[in-house]
Amino acid sequence: MAPTIPGFDYQRVQVADGIALNTAVGGSGSPIVLLHGFPQTHLMWRHVAAALAADHTVICPDLRGYGASDKPADPDGVSYAKRTMAADVVALARALGHERFALAGHDRGALVAMRAGLDHPAAITLLACLDVLPTLDMWQVLRGTSATVGFHLYLMAQPPGLPEQLIAAAPDAFFGHFLDIWSQRPEAITPDVRAAYLDACRAAVPSIVADYRASAGIDVAHDQADRDAGNQLRMPVTVLQQDWGALLGFDARALWSAWAPDLAHTTVNCGHFMAEEAPEQITAELRKLMAR
Repeated sequence: MAPTIPGFDYQRVQVADGIALNTAVGGSGSPIVLLHGFPQTHLMWRHVAAALAADHTVICPDLRGYGASDKPADPDGVSYAKRTMAADVVALARALGHERFALAGHDRGALVAMRAGLDHPAAITLLACLDVLPTLDMWQVLRGTSATVGFHLYLMAQPPGLPEQLIAAAPDAFFGHFLDIWSQRPEAITPDVRAAYLDACRAAVPSIVADYRASAGIDVAHDQADRDAGNQLRMPVTVLQQDWGALLGFDARALWSAWAPDLAHTTVNCGHFMAEEAPEQITAELRKLMAR
């Protein structure tokens, strides 16, 4: 049995034609949706979700293409556009009875959350993005030898075929590599959770690659259109990041400020998997956001 979030109820919620998301729901009160990152599932939020459930209705889905959620094919290149995945999230909340809700995302989930904030400002009351840069800015700051830290971005941006074949040949080595090198506290991801992550990724190679491929194509186009139009995130935004700007030569706060005028930007002293490595601090920061 795969681990679950204790005290949460699980259900499959239909969000689009033929697409249902595996979703854990717990607590009561004002709603917040928590979106996971790569190479994880909704389980990454297990500590934070349990704490927030004391005061809020907490909704933790597996994104489309990940975990136990549906994994549609991507013949037209839009199935894993962040615009499509953001529409899933809004439909999920609505199906659970919430027209307006706070939204927090980590890594890939943060990109979905940002797109939801831009596309559905009437639905998203508050927004938190953990340890990521907006897609357009990410591609602009990656350059030179420092960009080797993002080698997987370039691999999965390639046309269909080779990336899937290479990753599927050694999925545990590929996905486990990131669980190892991105963590400062490897014990925070317990063996059973690590096994669940690897099992989920092993079964989702084509959809995970399609998610990343979209970030090198259609997602860039959508972000650029918003930047050209002057569109910004209208709600209060919290961004929590490691201090990796010095390594890559950018000012993360300035990059996010261009998208989010009402911004609280905080550096978190831990590895990439901050909801697991520093759950108390992440919970406290999300409570601050919910009070804004």
